Amino acid sequence: MYDVIIIGAGPAGLSAATYAGRAGLNCLILESTMYGGQITSTSEVENYPALKKTAGWELAENLYQQAVSFGAKLNFEEVKSIIDDGMLKTVVTPENAYVTKTVIIANGAKRRHLGVEGEDELSGKGVSYCAFCDGSFFKDKTVCVCGGGNTALEDALYLSNICKTVYLVHRRNEYRAQKHIIDIVNKTENIVPVLSYVPVKISGENTVQSITLKQVETGEEKLIETDAVFVCIGLSPENNAFAEIVELDKNGYIVADESCETTCKGIFAAGDTRTKVLRQIVTAASDGAVAATAALTYINQTEG
Repeated sequence: MYDVIIIGAGPAGLSAATYAGRAGLNCLILESTMYGGQITSTSEVENYPALKKTAGWELAENLYQQAVSFGAKLNFEEVKSIIDDGMLKTVVTPENAYVTKTVIIANGAKRRHLGVEGEDELSGKGVSYCAFCDGSFFKDKTVCVCGGGNTALEDALYLSNICKTVYLVHRRNEYRAQKHIIDIVNKTENIVPVLSYVPVKISGENTVQSITLKQVETGEEKLIETDAVFVCIGLSPENNAFAEIVELDKNGYIVADESCETTCKGIFAAGDTRTKVLRQIVTAASDGAVAATAALTYINQTEG
């Protein structure tokens, strides 16, 4: 039996594991893919406190090694459900059923898809969800970025240093990003804004060759020839496995405040998976520390 099982090995989960280990808790991390979460696909991290620019994979590795040094164990298994047995919980995977005193859900959130014709068929063939991962494949070519938030504009700026032309498509008539990022984008000559348009189709034979856009107000369609489409329209939580044991909001995020407590006693949520205003590496790491500390308090109170 474990003191705490952490679902997810991103910044929130690894931070929670470090704090749990330092507190002397017997800790197991369950991760379905690879440790590090989304930061492993980020070429540079420059807004993490006390760190200058660092590679995403390097930060992920450091977080993992730190958690392991304090006794955390990592198993690569996908969690299918959590069973609430009152004082104890059972975390179920296809391979095992683990009994634990507390659970910290830190499974993050996945990148949203456009949901248009051709997107799935051409995924990995010019359709990408990570400019830093795949941008170098399109050196001196024409690409299209879909989205209007910070991530989309930052990706467009990154690609502008590699690609010949970057079309920046957004469904509104103005971007939602921070002003200083918008100002830089507007001054970048090879970024072409395409505002008040939405994608309706991605076309190509084996690779992306064009994207069809529709004007929001008039419905007029136009085709842009492009070698790649980078989708940057936000995140989507995958919390269906937990819907019957903790409360989710209308967007599928786990309802939990700054204390990281969910509606089920002994279960906590940390990082991008929970309701919050800002989803960044630093807030995920902070959540992990809070959730692990809350789990320790819960154990002490129930066993005291």
